[in-house]
Amino acid sequence: MISKEELCRKIVAVFPDIGACGIDVNVDYDQTNKAWVVDLKKDDHHLKTFLEDNEADDCMAGKQCVSLGLQIAQLRKNIETS
Repeated sequence: MISKEELCRKIVAVFPDIGACGIDVNVDYDQTNKAWVVDLKKDDHHLKTFLEDNEADDCMAGKQCVSLGLQIAQLRKNIETS
């Protein structure tokens, strides 16, 4: 199983402009939904997304984190238009 620290570091490595682990990016495993919760914050903007286990595994393997990439694009759009 992936650790939240490993996944957070990978997310920051893939998307370096989103911030730092524990500050702008928080990652935790949600046992109820059986998915990783990725919580993104930038200034007054906030987005939360879920990564299924297979998506998190793909991200860790160096493949594109598709759903997370879409959420980050939305966060950027929200910041740019505010």
